[in-house]
Amino acid sequence: MKRAVIFFALVLSFNMVAAEDWQPLWPEGAPGATGNAEQDVPALLAFAAAKENATGCGVVVCPGGGYGGLAMDHEGHQIAAWLNERGISAWILRYRLGSKGYHHPIQQGDVLRAIRTARHNAAATGVDPHRIGVWGFSAGGHLASTAATHFDLGDANAADPIDRISSRPDFAVLCYPVITMDEAFTHKGSRRNLLGNDRYDNAELVELLSNEKRVTENTPPTFIFHTTEDQAVPVENAIKFYSALRKHAIDCELHIYQKGRHGVGLGGNDPVLATWPTHLENWLKVNKFSTN
Repeated sequence: MKRAVIFFALVLSFNMVAAEDWQPLWPEGAPGATGNAEQDVPALLAFAAAKENATGCGVVVCPGGGYGGLAMDHEGHQIAAWLNERGISAWILRYRLGSKGYHHPIQQGDVLRAIRTARHNAAATGVDPHRIGVWGFSAGGHLASTAATHFDLGDANAADPIDRISSRPDFAVLCYPVITMDEAFTHKGSRRNLLGNDRYDNAELVELLSNEKRVTENTPPTFIFHTTEDQAVPVENAIKFYSALRKHAIDCELHIYQKGRHGVGLGGNDPVLATWPTHLENWLKVNKFSTN
């Protein structure tokens, strides 16, 4: 009961953040930006874990929304609160959207810059730069899986010191994720927003951004949660990514629940679905990402 009270108090405070609390990923202007309104400015909202229970772990959180919106409450603020409760620092990512005219590779650039930025600021925030993960839901899960499979190790000759840093997440958490762009199993709205109407059927991009095909031996350890009943994003997305991870001997864990609609976040009031975050908490401890 005490933990639940603390959780909802955190969520309430997180929802009261001011616009200026968001820190732009590129203070001088984001590459490819077509304006300077909020929708044009990818940014991070930081929530550092309390010093007395900090584990040294940090996570960049990618809310879902079909690449057309951002589910900032149950896939953003609630996730940051859950992480903070467990001594894990969080950064919610506001990435650019297809509904606002931004298409691949803009979103990929935003998430990789977010991971670099979190790692660049790790020492100042009490986070271990080697324990920074990415957590995404639905289309945000596609973005998180993009970070896990399309990262680079940084440009040593870059003028910007942040660009010299690796964008590889140390682990990934994927919740009812869009993974594939394959017509049979993709979420078509996410694919359309990500690629744009004029490139929706571009075979090269469909292949490139079907992230189950991008897994290698360097893909980070991954935890996946999905439901069989999901009618928006077929569970085959999770299965395909898990199978690719297994093929490349990547440490991974997959939990598929029989019941549960799409977009359940942490499980809400469903007594069965609400058990899945405990599996994640245990996985983080088993793999020594969270030490508490």
